[in-house]
Parts: sequence; structure tokens; C-alpha cells
Amino acid sequence: MGIYLICYLSAYLFARAEYYWLSGLVLLGAALWLYWLDYRNSGNALHLRALFGLFWVGGEGLSCLKLSQLQKPWSGETWCCFLVAYLCFWLSFEWLSQQWGRVDRRTRESRNLQGTENGLYAGVLGITGIASIAFLIEALYLGYVPLFTVGVPHAYSYFHITGLHYFTVSCVLVPSLAVLYFYVERGRDSMRAAIVLLCSVVSLLIPILCVSRFQLIFAVLLAVFSGILTRKQVHVLLLAGGAFGMVLLYVLLTVARAHDVSYLNGIFEMKRANMPIFITQPYMYIANNYDNFNCLVNELPSHTFGLRMLFPLWALTGLKFLLPQLVNFPIFVTKTELTTLTLFYDAYYDFGILGVGVFALLLGAVAYALMREVSKIQNPVGYLIYAQFAAYLLLSFFSTWFSNPTTWFYFIVTAAVYVLCGRRRWR
Repeated sequence: MGIYLICYLSAYLFARAEYYWLSGLVLLGAALWLYWLDYRNSGNALHLRALFGLFWVGGEGLSCLKLSQLQKPWSGETWCCFLVAYLCFWLSFEWLSQQWGRVDRRTRESRNLQGTENGLYAGVLGITGIASIAFLIEALYLGYVPLFTVGVPHAYSYFHITGLHYFTVSCVLVPSLAVLYFYVERGRDSMRAAIVLLCSVVSLLIPILCVSRFQLIFAVLLAVFSGILTRKQVHVLLLAGGAFGMVLLYVLLTVARAHDVSYLNGIFEMKRANMPIFITQPYMYIANNYDNFNCLVNELPSHTFGLRMLFPLWALTGLKFLLPQLVNFPIFVTKTELTTLTLFYDAYYDFGILGVGVFALLLGAVAYALMREVSKIQNPVGYLIYAQFAAYLLLSFFSTWFSNPTTWFYFIVTAAVYVLCGRRRWR
């Protein structure tokens, strides 16, 4: 932690002196160091604190490079918020480790998971069926499929029916459940195996037809994480290869969404106009989110005291339609088209830097609890819960995951499959 604090202070001073490359490189080095420490000590490539350190601090380092004209110097309060976010997460996790013992993947207890394959199989079939029906209803009602539209960059944005779309996108859970099914079942039933594979293909086809970059990447990410969690040792290079694959998928789906290079360059306003789009786009979808947070800090007139973070409650209960004042708050961003945020955007919107700190403390505690439980897991769906939480920490630079109703819908569906698998003799 001492090295990180020194690096952070150095990055701040470099940024104040407008040596942005040095500021960014220092934080990128710190992010790699933080990940390596936890990975080396635990042997777990998906150590939750390691992932958060690598991607939260690393994303901040990328943003500090200031490669776009949209990016402005951050206020002192913004720098403090970013520091508090990681520091509180780290301290919460570390304190619990001191109190209850460190979690080490290499000493994972083995558990008998036989009998849970029936619940996994039912979950794969049920989610695939419901998601497919929901997708067909949306396509028929709206009269189009986004993949087959031509020259319409935002076709997916309008492809949803309120409430029903949650069921459509639940398909992203199927590939990871399939991975867990094969881990437990070990190929003893070839007919079931073929059906599970078919369901996985259908579930990956839905986000492709929707031209949803995030849903496809998220489905693959959860499946990869679930596979990693069922192994005792995973080399860190495998994780790096998976990250490269995610970027490649993102670029390919960008082409399918009719977002041409001139359109994107006009939005991103890069300082070097000749920078390749396959570098520019991932960079901006990481880096600009920190600048959106800085916009919030500079422009927010008053805090909302919990209303923003309770949005899943307003959305899933339908209260947002009855009381629109619960959700009608402006969003502060550098540019209208760039609306992705960070994990702590709504926490600051509600309670300022105090909200960021408390939220980070809670996340650190949950991360420790999940790592402690996964070492003695008795229900394979627990791996999927862990994988989801890991994905949200990995993508901490991208969105306010825990004030997104879709996130909680995924957790609800996962919990239902968890209950099914808990009934080991279920037929």
C-alpha cells in the first residue's frame, strides 16, 4: 500500500505539472504491482482485490494519459475520490483478512458436487427458453432485428420492451451455467451434453442478433471466469489472453453496429487524429468515464441522498413510472454520446466523497466474504455468483453496476438456479 500511495502522489504531481504521460504510466505501473502482489500471495488469478486494483487503478492511469481533447485536468476532489475508492476497498478487505484469516486459492477445500447437475441442466433449459421467447416477442412487436438493419448505429438502443428485456438479456448466464454443468456432470450423458451445447449457442446468438457488444462480451466473460474458478491453478497469461479476446469481440461488434471510423473519431476527438480505431475506441470507453466523474464533481448542484443508488428498486417495482421524480436526475458527462460511467458515480451523486468511501468499504467486505466462501463451496452456482462480482470489479471503470436493475435481475435469476442446485435429488 505504501508503494501505491507514493505512486498516486507522484501521478497527481505529474498531472498538475501537465506531464500526463508520466502521470498515466506511474499509475499503470502501480496497478500491475497491486495485481501481482495479491496474485503472488494467493495463487488466484481472479483474486477480487487484485482485479479491482488492476482495472480501477489501471483505468485511472489510462485516463491520466489525456489522449483526447475532451479530457480536462481533474479537480482535487476528483483525485481524492479515486484514492478513497481504492484505499477503502483495500482497507476493508485487509482488515477482514487480519480478523478472519487470509484466503488462499491453493488450499481450496474439495467438495462433492454430484447431484447438482440436475439443477444446472434445468437452469440452462429454463433460461434459454424464456430468453428466446422474450427475444422473439420483442422482434415481432418492434418489427425488426438489430443485426439486419442497415446504417442504423443505435438500432439496439431502441430494441427493448420495458420489463420484458430483462428476460431477453438473461441469456448471458447460460454459457457459464453450461461450463459449470460440464464441470459437475463430466460428460456422462451425451444427449444432455448436446442439448446444453445447443442452448449455449442459442444464448450467444441472441446478443449477436441484438448487436449488443456488452451482452456478448459479458456472456463470454462469465463463462471464462466460471471455467477458471473450477480449476485449481490458472496462469495469469491465460487471463491476459482472455482480455485480448474481449477487445477483439468488442471491435468486431462495433463494425456490425454501423459505427464507422469517421463517426467515432468525430465523437472521441483524439489529439492524434491518425490513431487506429481499435486503440481509440477501447481507450475512450475506459478513460473518458473518469472524466465523466470529474464532470459530476464539478457540476453537481446537490446530492440525491440515496435515490440514485436505489434506482433498481424504483425500476424493478415499477415505481419509476408512478413517481418519475424518483429517477429524473441529469447526467453529467463530457459529451452527450459518451454516457458510460464508473462504479462510484452514483455513490458520489448521492453522498459525495463520503458515499464513495462507504460504498468501497462495503464492496471490500463483500469481496472478502465471497473469496472466503468460494474456497469451501458446496453449490457450483456459487462460482457464477463469484464470477459476476469479479466481472463488475473488472469493469469498475465502465458503469454503476450495483445501481443498475439488470445487475440485480441477474443475481435474482442466479439465486433461483442456486436453489434448484441445492435440491440435489431434484429430478
